[in-house]
Amino acid sequence: MSKIIDALKWRYATKKYDTAKKLSEEQLAVLKESLRLAPSSYGLQPWHFIVVKNEEVRKKLREAGYDQSAFTDASDLIVLATEKNVDGKLIDAYIKDTASTRGIAEEELAGFRSMLEGAISAKGAEGASEWAARQVYIALGVLLTTASLEGIDATPMEGFDPNAVDQILGLKEQGLTSRVVVALGFRSSEDTYAKAKKVRYTEEKVFTTI
Repeated sequence: MSKIIDALKWRYATKKYDTAKKLSEEQLAVLKESLRLAPSSYGLQPWHFIVVKNEEVRKKLREAGYDQSAFTDASDLIVLATEKNVDGKLIDAYIKDTASTRGIAEEELAGFRSMLEGAISAKGAEGASEWAARQVYIALGVLLTTASLEGIDATPMEGFDPNAVDQILGLKEQGLTSRVVVALGFRSSEDTYAKAKKVRYTEEKVFTTI
């Protein structure tokens, strides 16, 4: 069986972390790079990722996360946030970066820019915000898959007060809003869920071939 399938069978949403085991800088770098390389619609990358190392800040985040132990006990914590305003400024930044990366003039991307402006404008402010949220979950999937391939445990968490998290991290001032938090580290030998059978529907249940 392929390595990735074995890794996906191995992973689970870890409930109890070994506080003595920490990610190496190399392991964290791989996880960060996987987020940076994650795909997004139009390539716009309407997100920002906050790696929280400060223990006091993590204690505050645990309070905002309804006392989930993963906030403080896992080796590392990453908050996946999105731009609050998905607008022309985001498009301008992307066009500028694209031109610089590919060594071309921004004028050569005028048609692409026009298409992006029309696509985002058509969504409306609320629709664009929801679109950005969907994009960050693509990045989440890439992160979880990468972690499993690297033998790193992960716990994605939506159970937190986003307003409190945004305030603790000063995200509002940066034009960002938190969407999901991911704890990363290594499972404790005391986590009984590690040995529980994975519950997934059968192929026949979830696939239809036409």
